[in-house]
Amino acid sequence: MIEERPRPPDPTRAGSTEDFVGALVRLKQWAGEPSLSRLRSLGGQTTAADGATVDTLPKSTVSHVLRQTDRLPRWDFVRAFVTACFHYCEYPSELIPGELERWRAARTALAEPSVPVLVDEPALATPDPAVELLIRRVLREEDRARKGLLGGYNLAALSFSRYGDPGETTHDLHTIGRFFDGLRPRRLLVVGESGAGKTVLAIELVLQLLEPVLAGRLDQGKPVPVRLNAARWTLGRPFETWLAEQLAQDFGLAAKDAQRLVRDRRVLPVVDGLDELDPEPGWGRPRRAIGLLAELNRYSDLSGRRPGAVVVTCRADRHAELREAGAGLDDAAQIQLHSLTDQQIGAYLRARWPDGHPHAARREAVHEALSGPAGKAVHAALSTPWRLVLTVTAVESGADPDKLLRVEPGLDSGEGAARIVRRLLEAYVPAATVLTPRAAAHGAAYQPDQVRSWLVLLAGHLRRQAARGAAADRPPPGLTAIDIVPHLLWPIGGRRIVLIVHCLACVLFACVAMLAFWTGSAADAAGTGAERVLTLTLMASWVALATGLSLSPWPAAAGGRSEVPRRRRVLGGLLGALAGLPVGVLGGLAGLMLTGGRIFGPVFAVAAGGTGGLVLGAVIGLTAAGRRGAERMTVSEVVRAEPFTLLGFGLCGALTGLAPLRLAHAGPLPLAAGVAGSFVLAFALGVVFKIATGGWSRDAELAHPREALHRNPLIGLAFGLTGGVAAFLVFIMNTGVVESLVCALVGGVTFGLAFGAVAWARTMIGLAVAAMRHLLPLRLWAFLDWACEARLLRVSGATYQFRHRELQDFLTPPDSGG
Repeated sequence: MIEERPRPPDPTRAGSTEDFVGALVRLKQWAGEPSLSRLRSLGGQTTAADGATVDTLPKSTVSHVLRQTDRLPRWDFVRAFVTACFHYCEYPSELIPGELERWRAARTALAEPSVPVLVDEPALATPDPAVELLIRRVLREEDRARKGLLGGYNLAALSFSRYGDPGETTHDLHTIGRFFDGLRPRRLLVVGESGAGKTVLAIELVLQLLEPVLAGRLDQGKPVPVRLNAARWTLGRPFETWLAEQLAQDFGLAAKDAQRLVRDRRVLPVVDGLDELDPEPGWGRPRRAIGLLAELNRYSDLSGRRPGAVVVTCRADRHAELREAGAGLDDAAQIQLHSLTDQQIGAYLRARWPDGHPHAARREAVHEALSGPAGKAVHAALSTPWRLVLTVTAVESGADPDKLLRVEPGLDSGEGAARIVRRLLEAYVPAATVLTPRAAAHGAAYQPDQVRSWLVLLAGHLRRQAARGAAADRPPPGLTAIDIVPHLLWPIGGRRIVLIVHCLACVLFACVAMLAFWTGSAADAAGTGAERVLTLTLMASWVALATGLSLSPWPAAAGGRSEVPRRRRVLGGLLGALAGLPVGVLGGLAGLMLTGGRIFGPVFAVAAGGTGGLVLGAVIGLTAAGRRGAERMTVSEVVRAEPFTLLGFGLCGALTGLAPLRLAHAGPLPLAAGVAGSFVLAFALGVVFKIATGGWSRDAELAHPREALHRNPLIGLAFGLTGGVAAFLVFIMNTGVVESLVCALVGGVTFGLAFGAVAWARTMIGLAVAAMRHLLPLRLWAFLDWACEARLLRVSGATYQFRHRELQDFLTPPDSGG
């Protein structure tokens, strides 16, 4: 009898990291001692965050991990190693998932209870490319955000202590990283008044936690702190799902990498602006903030037995409202930001205006106001970092600090402080405009009154946008109270008139496309009356669909990565062309069979079909190269998301297939088969194209807020012109080359604008209408970029935002609600 094979090593008996690594060594021995080269081959390859293909089990990594007994290997390595060992010894494939679960459970059980967020430490010799990419982009974004908020490098000496404990030790902003590292569990709620520096503290925390990276001491085991805009969370959205989406959208991670990092707790979410989720306190129950807190309270560490690490910032009045509603962040340390003292204000001014600085004398004027009879009101007005920025900006533009900080006799300190703050806010836009003049090469200088009127309009738009977002169960991405998203700005010109003009423009594009097809296919000169009626019916249906799409409430710009290596684009195009060539040839031969060879011969069928398939495949391949596998939508998601758009593709395919069949006087059965087959093929191509582009209803990772809007017409026109190639091959059977080419070009361009560039067309029409009504500048994008340079606005991920919420609220017109 053959002796039964012994059971594989049991990882659940490991009582320490050393035992666990020893179990991996024993598993390799049990499997028959596969070589490192064989393990590398069995482990396969994976795609790194930068798009490069790398081995999952490099030989050096395997050798290092199996010798390093004091560090728990990361789960991705364990999973690949264990699977490779079992495959090497031909272990039954149906039993491998159960074995993997045992190894995962054993590894999770070894997590250090006192440091739950560090249990998934990978070996230092096997850095995770997705983690490294995320760190680089977080550092870039936070450095940009910090400079945008502070207007330089000087930072007021903020202080904080534990909330509600007057005897608690006061901590300095520069120690927030060490303070957070000492928390168990690592959950923190930051509370402060408006302008107290909550966002500055959140940025500083992120940067301090990443300081080891700047010093070259990257610890792959520590989670990467990522600051997130709370206002972008939608009610009912699972927090982990939303977190992964934000990593993909704002930091450019592949969706599968983002999901993995969230699942393995490799990310420390810093949720900034809990108070931004709902209307102002007193306007009703803050149901969205309560919903997000409930999600965060369900968010656990990797073991599932302890609270997950998280940081949340919230304004003091909203925090009080949430406490009254019985909502809070469970198991979290709460800290309260303190107002700046006179000494801290003086230290900031000395750092900003040192001795010898042109404005050093103005420093004394501010000091005298603080120590004068109205010093209490002046201190209350300047007690936050944001108010200090307002003050120094106004003074550096030429304002007199005595006039800015004066308090009329008889006013109490509260009213006096409120008037000073209003004076500072009134002075800020003119001061920023004077300090950052528009470059002469870009046109006439902006005037303060112009800038203020445009900003007031944007602030009013944000209030209306917030109301619409709060009324929707699943608002489109960016429809928040603070995000200025380019393709959501179109209602500023007037919601009704923009919709009407866009609808009329789309009807015009659609009719021109159909007229070009009618002319090119000689529909009025061939075919029976019934075939002409069928052609007109298909055309009218397509125009109706295009019109319906133009009335969609919030068309979104198409996605796609902004920085794709040229080699990857070319390779994608070549692969697409190779795949499209045989499909096109088969389509041409099918047309030859259905027309009975009466219109074209086999040479033309192969040449024309191959050309069409080649071009279409190349375009889809080039587009798909900008996306990663896990980012793409599934077929069912595509059909559910845009059924009418796909139906429009199918109708265009049916029209294209009908033309040669009508010219060949095909019988009813070939005609029905040809039209139906063309419809199905075009519908399928629409699905493929949408998967390749990421879909028209999704936002994607962007390098700049306008990236998606710039790509939207390019993608639409590319596909429209590709369809024009197919139409040209049909038209040339009926008309001359020049006429066929003109009809194909006109039809392709108008088809692309009507079907593939809805968001771009809506936005351009909305902004043109707004400029004609003198509501916004004609070159709005240039103004938004200048406003960021002037530090009136700032870029946050893929959106613009006001420099500070207090400035936005101040500029929001009182009658702009609803």
